[in-house]
Amino acid sequence: MYQFSKIYPEKRAFITGAASGLGKAFSLELAKEGWTIGMVDINMAELTEAATAVNTLGGKALTFHLDVSDKNEYKSVANQFLEQAGGIDLLFNNAGVGDGSAFEAYALENYDWMTGINQLGVVYGCYYFIPIMKKQRSGHILNTASAAAIGCAPTMGAYNMTKAAVVAISETLYGELMDFNIKVSCIQPTYFKTNVVQYARGGALVKKATQTFIDKSGLEAKEVAQEILTRAGKNELYILLPKSAYKMWLMKRLAPVWFRKKIKVQFMEAMQKAMRRTT
Repeated sequence: MYQFSKIYPEKRAFITGAASGLGKAFSLELAKEGWTIGMVDINMAELTEAATAVNTLGGKALTFHLDVSDKNEYKSVANQFLEQAGGIDLLFNNAGVGDGSAFEAYALENYDWMTGINQLGVVYGCYYFIPIMKKQRSGHILNTASAAAIGCAPTMGAYNMTKAAVVAISETLYGELMDFNIKVSCIQPTYFKTNVVQYARGGALVKKATQTFIDKSGLEAKEVAQEILTRAGKNELYILLPKSAYKMWLMKRLAPVWFRKKIKVQFMEAMQKAMRRTT
């Protein structure tokens, strides 16, 4: 049993991006322990399928269509969930998109799109749910950032900056909320098998390069979710995984300029492989 199920006996969670990938994996893991889960996504067909699996495993799925970049829609959905669930114990700000292009070639409209989902989606989730957590004097916020906030690889500027912002938001809230018995965890994984680039706008080459890293990872969303739930249950703020993510974090601090060059080399190798795959 996860520690969360002992800490929060009412078992109420709200998960964005719940139709697939890590969000779905979180939902399925909690379902096994009888959680009521607010599952939200823009893909209602996949969300319905995921919700069916949650209910089959013993959870209670409450499904909502939600574009996390729409603050008005988010407010409405948050209120609906709180009315139906009676409160919230775990908030997973998980929805996100991956994309990239040369900095000046990435359209400004795409920066707006990326920031709206990856960054403001986290802001809105925290903004709408923190007040009720403060009233309860309990709750745990899990924000999905990325090891990209450490690596900051070339051509991933928009993605890198939004994930670095999620780290900053998490660190800020960790200090603000500790006196209210509200915990915060910031999730920073490297690549694992997910469909984060399914909505990519920056071009086929960068998408293929990213897919190269994903294919090489060997990590499944289920095992990533299990480790995160276990470590967050121990109140860890920084959840870097797998071990390679921690090594990145350490190398960046011990030898930052060398690390930047190493990331550049790794990226160029991935791009070359992606180019070969397109020819």
